[in-house]
Parts: sequence; C-alpha cells; structure tokens
Amino acid sequence: MERHFDLYEHQAQYYETDQMGIIHHSNYIRWFEEARTNLLDQMGFGYAKMEESGVIVPVLAINCIYKSMVRYNDRVYIIPKIEEFNGIRLTISYRIVDKSTGELRTTGESKHCFLNKENRPFSLKKEQPKLYDLFDSYLKVDLSIPK
Repeated sequence: MERHFDLYEHQAQYYETDQMGIIHHSNYIRWFEEARTNLLDQMGFGYAKMEESGVIVPVLAINCIYKSMVRYNDRVYIIPKIEEFNGIRLTISYRIVDKSTGELRTTGESKHCFLNKENRPFSLKKEQPKLYDLFDSYLKVDLSIPK
C-alpha cells in the first residue's frame, strides 16, 4: 500500500551548537524523538492518543552514528522507519539527511517496548489488535526524500 508522509524537517538552531560551532551530540537524540513523534502522529495514533488508550512506549535503548557534522542554520530531514515490530517490541531507525545536498549526516536507532498503565509489558496483538495492525502495516515502509 502506498503511503504519503510529510517528512520531518529541522533547521539547526544556534542554541543547539557547541563551542566548535557544530550541533552538540545530545541534540540528535532529541531530533530522533521529534521525528518519531511526527511519524506516530501521521500514522494517526500519536503518543497522546496511545497513552489515553492505556499504552506506554518507553525507550529501552538508543544509538547514534555521526557521519558528518550538522552546523548552525543547516536544514535537515530526519527520516524514521519502523524496522522491527512484533507487538511487544519496536525498533525504529533514523537517517538525518542534509536537505540541500542529500548527504547522509547521521544514522541511529531506538528500541522500545509496549507497557500498560501498570507499567507491565503486554502484547498489542492480544490487547490492542487495531493498534497492532496499524504498526504492522507500517513495518519497513521507506520514506523517501522529495526530489
């Protein structure tokens, strides 16, 4: 099934830079979260809606590999992709790509699980089948950069 997404675009801000004039490494993790939140919103089931339905999605692990520097005022796309999903765990990959050159600047990955309101792991397939089907339908959907 063809999917349309508005890619998450970010303009690097001055306050995000370090003394060397490049984006401080901690900001990339924030950008991943912003793009992940945007993806879930576009899927029609953002964090607020999930939590209202009793589903909590904590981060279990996150990594980031820096390929080249992002500097103040650069515009980048942060492109998430659901790589793994089994109804209990979720892995999302990220690519940060320079908007003007298409250069890959950063890659990363976050791992998550699904908890109920009592902070207990549970299976979306059993407890929230519609949400399970939604995530499953987005598994491996590749978001491309506009030409």
